[in-house]
Amino acid sequence: MGYNRTMKTIQYNNKTIKIPTYFANNLRDEKGLEMCTHTNPYSGQKCELPDFASTIYCNIKDAEWAKEYEIMQQGLTWFQKYFPKQYYVLLD
Repeated sequence: MGYNRTMKTIQYNNKTIKIPTYFANNLRDEKGLEMCTHTNPYSGQKCELPDFASTIYCNIKDAEWAKEYEIMQQGLTWFQKYFPKQYYVLLD
């Protein structure tokens, strides 16, 4: 488990997860694998994410608010690939 700065990857649950460069620059190394709970504001459904995915989720929501749709779509695609269950709870 841990970060690899040069390749922008994270080892999580025995998988190598690639982090898009835009989002990698916002990660907090010291909290990367700690779990966070998020709630869908519309459905009230909750799910847990590791902090690195939580940071990307928050960046997606920020990009949506700022109408930065290319960044938002990059994050949504990443979530669909690496956290599909959480994607359907929080972002679908």
